[in-house]
Amino acid sequence: ASLTVSLHKVDNTTVTVKLRPGLSPNCRIRTRNVIRSELMIKPGENVTFTFTCSTPEKYFIMEIQKNIDCVSGPCPFGDVHLYPPGLPRLNRTYIWDVKASTKAGLELKFSTSWLRQIEPGETCPDSVSYNINSSIDKATVNIGTFCRNGSVSRVKLLGGVVMSLHLPWHLPLNTSGFNIANRASIKRLCIIESVLNGESSVTLMSPNYPLGFPEDELMTWQFVIPSNMRASVFFHNYSLSNCERKEERVEYYIPGSPSNPEVFKLSDSQPANIAGSFNMSLQGCDQDAQNPGVLRLLFQVVVQHPQVDENVTHLVDLSKEKNMTVTIHLEGWPNHIPLMSEPICLICKDPRTCDRVLTLTSGAVYRISFLCKDLSRLRITAEKGIGCMDIRWCQRKIYSLSVPKAIARLPIRLYKFIWKLLATDLINVEIMSPSLKLQQHVPEQRCNASYSYSIVSATPETELNVGVFCPGGSIEKIQMRNNITISLKTFGKGFINESIPQDLKMSFVPHIKDECTFTVSPNPKAKVYLQTPNWPYGLPPYVSISWFIVVPSKQTARLGFSKDRMGIACETGRAYVNIKEEAPGAEEVVRREDELLPQPRNMHHNFWVNVSNCKPVDRTQLTLQFWVTFADKQIDLGIILAVVAGVGVLTAIGLTVFCVKKKKKKTQNPMVGVYNANVNTEMPGKKSLFRKGRKNNDSHVYAVIDDAVVYGHLLKEFNGSVAPEVDVYRPFDGPIGSLPPSPPPFSFRKDIKCSSNTEEEPLPLTDTDQDTYTFAHQKSGQSEDNGDANKKDKEDTSVPLLENKERDGLVE
Repeated sequence: ASLTVSLHKVDNTTVTVKLRPGLSPNCRIRTRNVIRSELMIKPGENVTFTFTCSTPEKYFIMEIQKNIDCVSGPCPFGDVHLYPPGLPRLNRTYIWDVKASTKAGLELKFSTSWLRQIEPGETCPDSVSYNINSSIDKATVNIGTFCRNGSVSRVKLLGGVVMSLHLPWHLPLNTSGFNIANRASIKRLCIIESVLNGESSVTLMSPNYPLGFPEDELMTWQFVIPSNMRASVFFHNYSLSNCERKEERVEYYIPGSPSNPEVFKLSDSQPANIAGSFNMSLQGCDQDAQNPGVLRLLFQVVVQHPQVDENVTHLVDLSKEKNMTVTIHLEGWPNHIPLMSEPICLICKDPRTCDRVLTLTSGAVYRISFLCKDLSRLRITAEKGIGCMDIRWCQRKIYSLSVPKAIARLPIRLYKFIWKLLATDLINVEIMSPSLKLQQHVPEQRCNASYSYSIVSATPETELNVGVFCPGGSIEKIQMRNNITISLKTFGKGFINESIPQDLKMSFVPHIKDECTFTVSPNPKAKVYLQTPNWPYGLPPYVSISWFIVVPSKQTARLGFSKDRMGIACETGRAYVNIKEEAPGAEEVVRREDELLPQPRNMHHNFWVNVSNCKPVDRTQLTLQFWVTFADKQIDLGIILAVVAGVGVLTAIGLTVFCVKKKKKKTQNPMVGVYNANVNTEMPGKKSLFRKGRKNNDSHVYAVIDDAVVYGHLLKEFNGSVAPEVDVYRPFDGPIGSLPPSPPPFSFRKDIKCSSNTEEEPLPLTDTDQDTYTFAHQKSGQSEDNGDANKKDKEDTSVPLLENKERDGLVE
């Protein structure tokens, strides 16, 4: 079908039909007998044409441009119509080029379907878009691109304007949706008015965004907001130019403020919690001609109802903390950036300084409040650094790794608390959990606490993920080399109050041999699973890890591995598993990577498990898991019977000795030593003086010993309550050395314990011990006949062994 376009000359309108950019001319325009790819219809012309295809909207677009001169003649102010009517159904662009003096201002006022500014490259849902350009002399500034259904109600411009309306071919739109009015000079580049009713938000950009704002220019945004609402401003993206004179800044005019205008840098936190309407202006500067830079700004204004608890402040006292930062943020930060349409949660450190993210630093006291309907959307992430550069200053200090009460008391869920422990190469870290102890998170024994610790040991070259741990286990302490990062992470409702127990502590210790050493003190009723760090990726090459397992005295531990072999092949070095009990003469069990791991075995004492890695042949790394259980020690029935029998024998002996002592006490005379002239009298200890060995002489045999001899009278001075000792000679059946043993003093004989594993050297004899003595038997009749005894004593040529005056010195 043929199409006819008629243009009046007074309308000063030009219509151009042309191919879409980048398409091949598979469809043409036919006018009379001429076929062409482009058709221009000028003012006053009447043209009839047809297309050579049935779907021209796929190939052609149309531009309708109207030039309006407000400099040399009157301006056609009022509603702007879409002219001419009856145009073909093509994607079309209406352009109104209005030339005006810079001494006057033009106002574009939009109908009830206000506009919403979009970023370059973004499209409108209904494909209807407006583009506004300011034209001052020969310079053109892109004010922005807008869609329908927004909050921008008016745009005031200085000088001329080029207004474009883009319509899709299928939309039968009859009105432009705006009108043009004449205004006095606004003395700035432009003024954009935004009306925000109820809870809403608007995103706006500086002219020419993302390119630079014009040099030394000024523009203003006017926000019309009900007085019972609260507005907050957020800068999401900005950059600064290189200024030679003046300073780039943002100025706020807030009704009722005592300091209008309020001036802010673009890097400052912008005002929040503003009651009612306000203006915001962007001021450029004189830029460096050689390196001007770019001034640009993208920001958001959020309007919401006043919060019920907006005047409730929370005290956060970090004045006594060091090297700590606390960040309050929305869930998912920083990876997830909330949509601008989402309900906003603000954290305020004073009534007018609020933001989506607030960072507090140690050494200060804060009073914060929240502008947020749902505090469960907020999280706390904190970080604290602890360092040691000289072990002399920090070796004996114990640091608490617990969440400060100032954070735990906030009505916000703690998401993560990170401790960074830094030290030099020769200083290592020991973390302890003395009461709660730690449980390693393994597949067979998962953590179900409300929080857990992730521990990482790192150097600039390597990183060792020690594991994930939670309270309520068996690990008392962990010693680690290198710099350590401990992250406390919460789960479920998490760490939301200070009632959750914490006892994690740390200290700096001197250099340790292994990369990591665990001290494990299990619950005797529990089965403990332990695994190598860096699970499931495996230990790095040449890393050594140790576990020290504490076995209770009345328990027996059973140690077993979760697989038969280590499962690696070494390219360099060897991988080992070592097991060693802390007991004298305990056997050390050693297995290489090419050997079977030990079968489950019983351990009766505290023991060590060490795993040392090699450099594996392929990417398969060493991963090892083992378990420990406990059981009460079983006592053998034969041992029990032997003990009972031994107790019975000892009881009988004790009763016998007691009766003998009771009987002899009345008749016992002091023991008498008699010189024996028939025995060798050479000094013991001088081996060369003996003509015969002790096996061939009688130096070890007593001539006679009275089985009832008692030295009770000598012990009276030592302790009056001690009963006299009774001893009976028994023949010596053991091996006889070349030197005789020197018996200890009688007063100490009861403290001597027999040992089959040790030999003690004889005590040296004094000079007075060079002579050999025998003890005379006291005949049974002597105690009954004192007269005969006195007579025999006169005939005896023996010399008394002990004088009365020497008896005091025997027991010392």
